[in-house]
Parts: sequence; C-alpha cells; structure tokens
Amino acid sequence: MLETLRSNFGHLFEEELLLEISKVGKHLKVNSGETLMELGSKVRNMPLLVKGAIKVFRLDDDYREQILYFLERGDTCAMTLNCCVTDSQSEIKAVAEFDSELILIPAEKMEEFLKFKSWRRFVFDSYNNRFSELLEVVDSLAFMKLDERLFKYLHDKALINSNTLLEVTHNEIAIEMNTSRVVISRVLKKLELEGKIKLHRNKIEILEL
Repeated sequence: MLETLRSNFGHLFEEELLLEISKVGKHLKVNSGETLMELGSKVRNMPLLVKGAIKVFRLDDDYREQILYFLERGDTCAMTLNCCVTDSQSEIKAVAEFDSELILIPAEKMEEFLKFKSWRRFVFDSYNNRFSELLEVVDSLAFMKLDERLFKYLHDKALINSNTLLEVTHNEIAIEMNTSRVVISRVLKKLELEGKIKLHRNKIEILEL
C-alpha cells in the first residue's frame, strides 16, 4: 500500500503522512456500476481514489438522481470529509463509473491528520474543487438549456473515461440527469443532427471535444 500511496499522493503528502496512512488505510477494489455509498448511510471512512472514477449523486425525496461531480485519481470526496468530521449520515450516493481502486482512511483519523500541513492543504483544496464543481451544476440547471446540459454531461463523461465512444443507454442518462428517457432521446437526436455526436446501439460517440 505504501508504494501505491507514494505513486499517487507522494507529490501531495510528506513521507511521514504516507506512512501513517499506510498503517491504517484499507485497500478497496470496486467494479463498474457498484455502489460505494448510499443516501443516509453511516460514513466510517474517507476515500482516496488511486484508480478509476466515481460519480457522486444527490437524491431528492422521490429518490430521483442528479449527478453532482466525478472523482478521479488523486481525489477525495468533500461531502464524505464533512460527514467524517461531523459524524453525520451521508447526503449523497456514490457509484463507480468504471472499475476503480480506493484507499479508505478511518473517519477517526481525520482530525489527527490535521497536524500535517499537506493534509490540511489537501482537505481545503478538495473542498474548494468540489464547491466549484457544485457551482457549475447550479449554473447548468439554472441557466443552460437541456441540449447544452446534455452535451456538457457527455463531454465531461468522455473526458473522465478518456474515450469519445461512451457505452451508455438513453435511460441511464435520463436517470443521471433527472429527466425522462423520451426527452433524452429527442435531445440526443438533435445533437446528432447538429454534428456534435453520433448515435450507435447503446453507445454515443462524441464528435466535438
């Protein structure tokens, strides 16, 4: 685990902190589509992502989903951090975008690690990055048309997957964007006619990045 930490976080954390994390951390592998955290669950660990990508959702009272942001290699989840510090229940749902690997740090270590300057900076940077991404979500919902939101969603997903050919169904997109499959299908066809994407069976090719 120590070598994994060094290769992924050695540029961020001092050696003493890496050693501390290696003593208490737990290595976890998850498959694509696997749920890591449910709404209302008890948060006992903070994740450090060393491989893959995790998508984070907010759910309304009817359990309809709205994607908030993606976590990539070297990231952690600010909302999880907050739950660890306040000992509160999860307010988000987290699902593996594709096969991923994480190192889980026990929640009780969060305050102890604040003695390290690099950890404090990492926590503050994580909050800042996630806050900026949440503002983008708010701006998208408030000011962007659905076709613009949908293309941004596809664009971001292509960047996360490092692949312009996305294996995703219209229904999956509808769930993640909190709308109906019929609406998504109609808007996707519009984007195809505009030359921004090409539709295949259960796949979408992004032509503009």
